Amino acid sequence: MKYAAIADWAADKQYSVTFMCAQLGVVRQGYYRWLADGPCQRERTDAELTETIREVHAALHGHPGVRRVWAELVVRGVRVARKRVWRLMRAAGLRGRHPRPWKRTTLAAQRPIDAPDLIGQDFTAQAPNTRWCGDITYVQTVDGWVYTATVIDLHSRKVVGYAVADHLRTSLIVEALAAALVTRKPASGVIFHSDRGCQYTSREFADFCAENGVVRSMGRRATCFDNAVSESFFATYKKELIHTRPWNDVTEVRQHTFLSIEGYYNRRRRHSTLSYLTPLEYELGFRKLTDLAA
Repeated sequence: MKYAAIADWAADKQYSVTFMCAQLGVVRQGYYRWLADGPCQRERTDAELTETIREVHAALHGHPGVRRVWAELVVRGVRVARKRVWRLMRAAGLRGRHPRPWKRTTLAAQRPIDAPDLIGQDFTAQAPNTRWCGDITYVQTVDGWVYTATVIDLHSRKVVGYAVADHLRTSLIVEALAAALVTRKPASGVIFHSDRGCQYTSREFADFCAENGVVRSMGRRATCFDNAVSESFFATYKKELIHTRPWNDVTEVRQHTFLSIEGYYNRRRRHSTLSYLTPLEYELGFRKLTDLAA
């Protein structure tokens, strides 16, 4: 790798070969011998793999990290150690995004309609459409605050319902849950888990759930771990979409949220909880990356 760096700098005529060899602690004869022999097989393989990694990184929205790039390579039939992916991504200047600080959106209602915690931090489901969870997050735009509400199936971590609006009224979460009910058509008794925000403890939402056969469940007050799946989704939503650009208004956020969820998150984004399968692959019955690569 030192010889390759010398060759790059020499080609740009930034520094002399003698100077670079002295700085990197190698002899000139060794450099010229390497230059005559050409790159070794390992270096050629690294170069080819780096190009594939660049392609994967560009194809997956939101600047995926080492683990998701590695998982995508496995699906493509490229068997490589995760540490090697890390090394090549670092050398190529490729890395994932990290979440930013959050704004509080959970406000208690004056007369809350309570519900028990039926999840108990067990964010799994043996079958689809039996246990859902949801929450609300905020997005700052030029026109003011915009809010996104979601419904996530705990079986596959698929976003099965969502709504985007410029208000925090209960109708926002009703719209998200109604979308999930229309698209998934669950049997009566599906559990919907949330925090104790005023929208989820309102009479309007309690009545909507009762009319549609949805059983309400709520975590403890001021405990984000009781709704960890929703919190995790919004961290991803923010770092991979919202924080990548400025936003003008609610219409723009709504359009790109649709493209992000339906075109990428549910179909192409690999989840560590699902052994790096996508929600769609998991619902199709796959359980291992190697099943896809076969």
